[in-house]
Amino acid sequence: MISGYIAIDWGSTNLRAWHYQHGVCVDSRQAAAGVTRLNGRSPQAVFDEITAGWRNENTPVLMAGMVGSNAGWKIAPYLPCPAPFASFSQQLTPVLDNVWIIPGLSVRSDDNCNVMRGEETQLLGAKSLSPAPLYIMPGTHCKWVQADDRTVQDFRTVMTGELHHILLSHSLVGAGLPEQQASQSAFSAGLERGVNDNALLPRLFEVRAAHVLGELPRSEVSDFLSGLLIGNEVATMTRHYALSPQRPVTLVAGPSLSQRYALALSLLGFQASVLEGDEAFQAGIRSIANAVAN
Repeated sequence: MISGYIAIDWGSTNLRAWHYQHGVCVDSRQAAAGVTRLNGRSPQAVFDEITAGWRNENTPVLMAGMVGSNAGWKIAPYLPCPAPFASFSQQLTPVLDNVWIIPGLSVRSDDNCNVMRGEETQLLGAKSLSPAPLYIMPGTHCKWVQADDRTVQDFRTVMTGELHHILLSHSLVGAGLPEQQASQSAFSAGLERGVNDNALLPRLFEVRAAHVLGELPRSEVSDFLSGLLIGNEVATMTRHYALSPQRPVTLVAGPSLSQRYALALSLLGFQASVLEGDEAFQAGIRSIANAVAN
């Protein structure tokens, strides 16, 4: 096992870093210094600041996320799927001495064109911690990933989180609404509607009509819309993958989103294992760090 390394999750808006010694995290830092928020600083200046006092010339640093995009520090190519998990550590992009960016993944086929950055590292960790033929990775852009023990076979992206934000903040659905309040009952009602109705597009204006007519409390539109979108996503994607409820599914996300997706899956008869996103990320980085050391 490698004695020490630094792991960095460098996204569009935020940067998080962890310093490991002998398998134990001895320090962590974060900053609102994603690749779109450098504020005139170079990526190396931000990197030097976030790792100050942690590294010497022999300390490996592994970075994942948008730092490897065309808006980041250096482009790390996408590995085309099917992609062996072992190839993640074999095709790192060097940035500085002992500093690498983990590659993203891509799919290019007649009926699917997709990319991911950052989630591939969580996926590698999830494979060791909670293996399944299907991984669901909720977020702004939810990833649905098919994999076996050795290879990422395919994945698709559903823009549920972003669509929720756009509809609520920049469309007639959310126009003139008061501050939104959490409502489990509104979420459950939306979820039931989304799971059982294939026709999502006509339902979107009905959300607007429902709160205008007083059928939906104006402060609970956000949670109802969230349930509607998540329910429809889960129903659509489980049909797409022709999933049997007997097959294992692993959810990789924070507690709030995991709970929402688990509820949607349970309505369709699925029982999902839940894995914290940070735990999966750290396990994935550790696996790559050990492979690099060997």
